[in-house]
Amino acid sequence: MSSISRPRGGGQTKGGGRRFENNKIYANPLPLLFIEPPPSRIGSILGLLGLSLTRVENPHCEGVFDPVTRSVWVTNPDHSLILWRRGFFGKGDLSRSEPSWLARQINIRRSAGKQLTSEEITARRRAERRQFKLDRAAAIAAVAEEAEEIFATEGRVITPALSGPAIPSAATWRPSQQLREETPLAPPPPLEDEEELEDVEHLQLTLQEAFFLLWNLDCLTVLNPNSMQPMTLQQIWVAFQKTEIPPVIPHPTEPSDGLQFDNPFLINYVVYHHYRSLGWVVKGGIKFCVDYLLYKRGPVFTHAELALIVLPVYEDPEDQKTSHIDLQNSSPFGWSWLSTINRVNSQVQKTLILVYVTIPAKSRVSKQVLLTPGCLAHYSIREVVLRRFIPARMRD
Repeated sequence: MSSISRPRGGGQTKGGGRRFENNKIYANPLPLLFIEPPPSRIGSILGLLGLSLTRVENPHCEGVFDPVTRSVWVTNPDHSLILWRRGFFGKGDLSRSEPSWLARQINIRRSAGKQLTSEEITARRRAERRQFKLDRAAAIAAVAEEAEEIFATEGRVITPALSGPAIPSAATWRPSQQLREETPLAPPPPLEDEEELEDVEHLQLTLQEAFFLLWNLDCLTVLNPNSMQPMTLQQIWVAFQKTEIPPVIPHPTEPSDGLQFDNPFLINYVVYHHYRSLGWVVKGGIKFCVDYLLYKRGPVFTHAELALIVLPVYEDPEDQKTSHIDLQNSSPFGWSWLSTINRVNSQVQKTLILVYVTIPAKSRVSKQVLLTPGCLAHYSIREVVLRRFIPARMRD
């Protein structure tokens, strides 16, 4: 496994006005607290010997395993806050990222619908962008129609202009007051006797995030959805794998029946564990057509610098032919597909990385190792950094 050097640009910072507040709120990169005892003579002596009395305190968070959504749900608001603010784990099911549904609803009540939330600002901006495109297309069509009339009546050929005073541009176009009034914003202000709001939002952890928290940091307990009792590590490990495979074995006789080395959970966890262990904040990248995004500190500080595409590679090609899983990106891909994704991420100043995960051969490794996380030692990662060649920017 190899590390990644700092990409070009260094990442764009976010929220400059709230930087000091964010540094205070998100001071802990992981849900661990390092508690130092007060200074003492014994502590000074141990310090000279290179020892310390500092102890590590793990928060004890709970989540419920949901095999339908292939995730773990954290329903306790305090636990959700800890996991989000100490490492940006999970996502609010009623929010874009941070579980802020209750705060938004309280804000709406206090401001009587006048102060917009981030989701409402996004909805208004998208409506304005859609209207701008319609107005621009209508203006271009009007200019083309005028040119055709001149040709029909006077016989002069005029090339329709795509810019000019008659064609709105992004710099000059302004939304109409009617559009702002029609854009759905906050609900009407509540009545004075309205009941107190109940926080109905949950923090949703991916299987990779949940297992990293419980196995590496020992700060998460996963409950069985049927009995609501804590699950053992081996039960969680096997259950997470079986949610990703098709039911090809109706009556398994052995605990390892149905488990395969090319399980999507294993492939994605290898990548997630690798980069989390190197200090990166790993989040989903479906918005940019990739598997993962890497942040240096977190989404509230800077935009993601790196975009990852996970590419599984079979050590033994025969294993792919006999596998019951159609693993994503395991077959050769076209250059047009790769160029499209690379262009999308280049436009948003992200460096694209192809992460090749080598799947061990069944003939070399026993299937019984899949019953424990020890099987991860048989996987390996190779990284290829891909940059789009832009002649106008790369002449020097």
